[in-house]
Amino acid sequence: MKKHLLIFAAIILSSGFLFAQTSNLKIGFVDSQTILTQFPEAIKAQGDLDALTNKWGAHIDSLTADLQKDYADYQKKAKTMTEDKQLVEQQKLLQKQQAIDNYKKAKFSQPNGEIYQKNQEIFGPVKDKVYKAIQEVAKEESMQFVFDKTGDAVMLYGDPTFDITYKVLDKLKRGTTK
Repeated sequence: MKKHLLIFAAIILSSGFLFAQTSNLKIGFVDSQTILTQFPEAIKAQGDLDALTNKWGAHIDSLTADLQKDYADYQKKAKTMTEDKQLVEQQKLLQKQQAIDNYKKAKFSQPNGEIYQKNQEIFGPVKDKVYKAIQEVAKEESMQFVFDKTGDAVMLYGDPTFDITYKVLDKLKRGTTK
Protein backbone atom coordinates (compact mmCIF):
# COMPACT_ATOMS: atom_id res chain seq x y z
CA MET A 1 0.00 0.00 0.00
CA LYS A 2 2.75 2.42 0.97
CA LYS A 3 4.70 1.54 -2.19
CA HIS A 4 1.65 2.31 -4.33
CA LEU A 5 1.21 5.62 -2.52
CA LEU A 6 4.84 6.55 -3.19
CA ILE A 7 4.53 5.65 -6.88
CA PHE A 8 1.32 7.68 -7.13
CA ALA A 9 3.00 10.60 -5.38
CA ALA A 10 5.96 10.38 -7.75
CA ILE A 11 3.63 10.54 -10.74
CA ILE A 12 1.73 13.50 -9.28
CA LEU A 13 4.92 15.34 -8.38
CA SER A 14 6.48 14.60 -11.77
CA SER A 15 3.45 15.97 -13.56
CA GLY A 16 3.50 18.93 -11.19
CA PHE A 17 7.13 19.65 -12.02
CA LEU A 18 6.39 19.39 -15.75
CA PHE A 19 3.46 21.73 -15.27
CA ALA A 20 5.65 24.08 -13.21
CA GLN A 21 8.15 24.27 -16.05
CA THR A 22 5.52 25.15 -18.64
CA SER A 23 3.60 27.67 -16.56
CA ASN A 24 4.99 30.03 -13.99
CA LEU A 25 4.10 27.76 -11.11
CA LYS A 26 6.73 27.97 -8.41
CA ILE A 27 7.01 25.33 -5.69
CA GLY A 28 9.22 25.43 -2.63
CA PHE A 29 9.89 23.37 0.44
CA VAL A 30 11.11 23.71 4.00
CA ASP A 31 12.61 21.36 6.54
CA SER A 32 10.50 22.14 9.60
CA GLN A 33 12.76 19.98 11.79
CA THR A 34 15.70 22.25 10.97
CA ILE A 35 13.61 25.31 11.76
CA LEU A 36 12.40 23.89 15.08
CA THR A 37 15.91 22.90 16.16
CA GLN A 38 17.41 26.30 15.31
CA PHE A 39 14.66 28.79 16.11
CA PRO A 40 15.29 30.06 19.68
CA GLU A 41 11.59 30.26 20.60
CA ALA A 42 11.08 26.65 19.50
CA ILE A 43 14.15 25.53 21.43
CA LYS A 44 12.81 27.25 24.55
CA ALA A 45 9.34 25.76 24.06
CA GLN A 46 10.82 22.27 23.72
CA GLY A 47 12.91 22.86 26.86
CA ASP A 48 9.80 23.95 28.78
CA LEU A 49 7.89 20.89 27.61
CA ASP A 50 10.81 18.59 28.45
CA ALA A 51 11.09 20.12 31.94
CA LEU A 52 7.40 19.49 32.52
CA THR A 53 7.56 15.87 31.37
CA ASN A 54 10.70 15.30 33.45
CA LYS A 55 8.90 16.70 36.51
CA TRP A 56 5.93 14.40 35.95
CA GLY A 57 8.24 11.45 35.25
CA ALA A 58 10.12 12.07 38.49
CA HIS A 59 6.81 12.13 40.38
CA ILE A 60 5.79 8.82 38.79
CA ASP A 61 9.19 7.35 39.69
CA SER A 62 8.73 8.50 43.28
CA LEU A 63 5.26 7.00 43.52
CA THR A 64 6.49 3.75 41.97
CA ALA A 65 9.43 3.51 44.37
CA ASP A 66 7.04 4.08 47.29
CA LEU A 67 4.74 1.35 45.98
CA GLN A 68 7.64 -1.07 45.57
CA LYS A 69 8.80 -0.36 49.14
CA ASP A 70 5.29 -0.92 50.47
CA TYR A 71 5.00 -4.16 48.48
CA ALA A 72 8.34 -5.42 49.83
CA ASP A 73 7.18 -4.58 53.37
CA TYR A 74 3.91 -6.38 52.73
CA GLN A 75 5.72 -9.51 51.52
CA LYS A 76 7.87 -9.55 54.65
CA LYS A 77 4.91 -9.17 57.00
CA ALA A 78 2.24 -11.13 55.09
CA LYS A 79 3.03 -14.46 56.76
CA THR A 80 2.35 -13.02 60.20
CA MET A 81 -0.86 -11.19 59.19
CA THR A 82 -4.37 -12.45 59.46
CA GLU A 83 -6.18 -13.08 56.22
CA ASP A 84 -8.35 -9.97 56.75
CA LYS A 85 -5.28 -7.82 57.38
CA GLN A 86 -3.65 -9.23 54.22
CA LEU A 87 -6.73 -8.26 52.18
CA VAL A 88 -6.68 -4.74 53.63
CA GLU A 89 -2.97 -4.35 52.79
CA GLN A 90 -3.48 -5.77 49.30
CA GLN A 91 -6.28 -3.24 48.72
CA LYS A 92 -3.96 -0.41 49.78
CA LEU A 93 -1.32 -1.63 47.32
CA LEU A 94 -3.91 -1.86 44.54
CA GLN A 95 -5.15 1.65 45.31
CA LYS A 96 -1.60 3.00 45.11
CA GLN A 97 -1.07 1.25 41.77
CA GLN A 98 -4.38 2.64 40.50
CA ALA A 99 -3.36 6.13 41.60
CA ILE A 100 -0.11 5.81 39.63
CA ASP A 101 -2.00 4.57 36.56
CA ASN A 102 -4.52 7.41 36.84
CA TYR A 103 -1.73 9.99 37.16
CA LYS A 104 0.03 8.61 34.06
CA LYS A 105 -3.23 8.65 32.13
CA ALA A 106 -4.07 12.21 33.20
CA LYS A 107 -0.63 13.48 32.20
CA PHE A 108 0.37 11.44 29.17
CA SER A 109 -2.69 10.01 27.38
CA GLN A 110 -3.48 11.32 23.91
CA PRO A 111 -5.38 13.44 23.04
CA ASN A 112 -6.81 14.28 26.45
CA GLY A 113 -3.65 14.16 28.54
CA GLU A 114 -2.18 17.29 30.02
CA ILE A 115 1.01 16.83 27.96
CA TYR A 116 -1.02 17.12 24.77
CA GLN A 117 -2.72 20.27 26.04
CA LYS A 118 0.59 21.77 27.21
CA ASN A 119 2.16 20.95 23.85
CA GLN A 120 -0.61 22.89 22.12
CA GLU A 121 -0.31 25.75 24.60
CA ILE A 122 3.50 26.00 24.47
CA PHE A 123 4.09 25.26 20.77
CA GLY A 124 0.94 26.93 19.39
CA PRO A 125 2.43 30.45 19.24
CA VAL A 126 5.72 29.08 17.86
CA LYS A 127 3.95 27.15 15.10
CA ASP A 128 1.88 30.22 14.25
CA LYS A 129 5.07 32.28 13.81
CA VAL A 130 6.69 29.58 11.68
CA TYR A 131 3.63 29.26 9.42
CA LYS A 132 3.39 33.02 9.09
CA ALA A 133 7.07 33.27 8.14
CA ILE A 134 6.65 30.46 5.61
CA GLN A 135 3.70 32.28 4.06
CA GLU A 136 5.60 35.57 3.89
CA VAL A 137 8.70 34.01 2.31
CA ALA A 138 6.51 32.08 -0.14
CA LYS A 139 4.83 35.32 -1.18
CA GLU A 140 8.17 37.14 -1.46
CA GLU A 141 9.48 34.31 -3.64
CA SER A 142 6.22 34.15 -5.67
CA MET A 143 5.65 30.52 -4.70
CA GLN A 144 2.22 29.00 -5.02
CA PHE A 145 3.01 25.87 -2.97
CA VAL A 146 5.39 25.08 -0.11
CA PHE A 147 5.89 21.54 1.16
CA ASP A 148 7.50 20.32 4.37
CA LYS A 149 10.08 17.61 3.69
CA THR A 150 10.20 16.48 7.32
CA GLY A 151 8.46 13.34 8.49
CA ASP A 152 5.86 11.66 6.33
CA ALA A 153 5.73 14.38 3.71
CA VAL A 154 5.35 13.03 0.22
CA MET A 155 8.34 14.71 -1.36
CA LEU A 156 10.53 12.37 -3.30
CA TYR A 157 12.89 15.03 -4.57
CA GLY A 158 13.46 18.67 -3.86
CA ASP A 159 15.78 20.91 -5.88
CA PRO A 160 17.77 22.89 -3.28
CA THR A 161 17.06 26.01 -5.33
CA PHE A 162 13.52 25.92 -4.00
CA ASP A 163 14.46 25.22 -0.36
CA ILE A 164 13.30 28.23 1.62
CA THR A 165 14.09 26.73 5.05
CA TYR A 166 16.88 29.17 5.87
CA LYS A 167 15.01 32.18 4.50
CA VAL A 168 12.14 31.30 6.86
CA LEU A 169 14.55 30.73 9.75
CA ASP A 170 16.27 34.05 9.02
CA LYS A 171 12.92 35.86 9.00
CA LEU A 172 12.00 34.23 12.32
CA LYS A 173 15.33 35.05 13.96
CA ARG A 174 15.22 38.65 12.76
CA GLY A 175 11.64 38.92 14.02
CA THR A 176 10.46 40.56 10.83
CA THR A 177 7.20 38.68 10.38
CA LYS A 178 4.23 40.98 9.99
